[in-house]
Amino acid sequence: MNSEQPSKDEQIECLRRQLLEAQKMTALGELVSTTTHEFNNVLMTIINYAKIGMRRKDEESRMKAFEKILAAGERAAKITNSVLGMARNRSHSFESTELEALIEESLVLMEREFMKYRISVERQFAKVPRVRANGNQIQQVLLNLFINARQAMPKGGRVLLRLDHDVEGDMVDLVVRDSGAGIPPEKLPRIFEPFFSTKSGPDATGKGGTGLGLACCREIIEAHRGRIRVASTLGKGTEFTIKLPVMPIAAPITQTVRAPSVGVPPVNGASATTPTND
Repeated sequence: MNSEQPSKDEQIECLRRQLLEAQKMTALGELVSTTTHEFNNVLMTIINYAKIGMRRKDEESRMKAFEKILAAGERAAKITNSVLGMARNRSHSFESTELEALIEESLVLMEREFMKYRISVERQFAKVPRVRANGNQIQQVLLNLFINARQAMPKGGRVLLRLDHDVEGDMVDLVVRDSGAGIPPEKLPRIFEPFFSTKSGPDATGKGGTGLGLACCREIIEAHRGRIRVASTLGKGTEFTIKLPVMPIAAPITQTVRAPSVGVPPVNGASATTPTND
C-alpha cells in the first residue's frame, strides 16, 4: 500500500489548527473557573435570603427576601447561558450578528473580575448595523481583550467600549480602551506575533502570558475580512480597534467558512495593524 506522508507544510498547518483549538479550550477553562466562583456567590445569596424568608414571619421581610432570591436566580441564569453559549456554538458559519448584545454577554462573564479589581466600564454605543460574523469567535476576541485590559490595571481603572458605524467603509468599528500601563513602543509592532508576550507569564489568576491570545485575535478578525489595530501610550493605556464588515441586507443569513488557524505571519516593524485581505 502506498501511503503518502503529509508534507512539512501540511504538518505545520495541522499543528497550527490544533494549537488554535487548544487556545479556545484554554480560554473556556479560564472562564469556567472565573464564573464558578461567581456562581457560588449567587448560590450563597439565594441560600442566605431563603433562610431569612423562613425565619421572618412578616410579609415585608419575606417579600424582600423573595426579590433578592429572584434577582440572584436571574443573574445565575445569565451566567450559565453565557458560558453554555460559548461551549455550544462550535459552528464555522458567519451570520448576521448584533455586536452590542455580544459585548453585553461577554461582560457578564467578566463582571466578577472587573468588580474585584475595581475596574469600571464605560459604554459609548452608537446605533450600528449588524455585522457579518461568527458570534462565538468574536466573543473569544472580546474576552481576550477584556482580560488583557484587566491585567493592565491591577490597581483599578476604566475600560471604554465604543461602537461606531463607518458608513464610507461599510464597516462597524469596535473599540476597547483601557487606562492601564500601556505598551512600550519598541514592543508594539510585535504585539500580534505568535508566542510574543509583554507579560513574564500567567498572572495570579493563571491567565495570559502565552503570547497566543492576540495572535488568535488577529487570525479570527482576518478570517472575518476585518482589521484589528492597536495604539498605546505608556502611562495612559492601550486601545484596540476592530473593524468588521456590515452584513449585506440582500446576502444569505448564513455562510459556511473555513475556521481560522493560528499560523499568523510576523507583523513587520512598521505597523501593528492587520490589513483586510480583499
